Amino acid sequence: MPEASDATPRFLAPAQVAELLSIEVDEVIALVHEGRLRGSQLGSPPRWRIEESSLADYLSAQSEEARRMALWRQAQEASFPEVWGTTPYGRD
Repeated sequence: MPEASDATPRFLAPAQVAELLSIEVDEVIALVHEGRLRGSQLGSPPRWRIEESSLADYLSAQSEEARRMALWRQAQEASFPEVWGTTPYGRD
């Protein structure tokens, strides 16, 4: 049997993806339908399979979104006296 090359996509069962993400299988299928994960129905009878590379892309996007949300929350919690000075409305 030939070895899989780096260009050959590796597929995971929805149950494997669900376990990795700590979510339900139905949620994995919903992520495929939303286009957030790439998947195909393969075999006979057809069963969903998720591209392993799309899982890495999804996790990367989730990490970036979490990073941006943390920065946004940090900006919202900024102390306005520290930003604008100690007197209200710039009056001395």
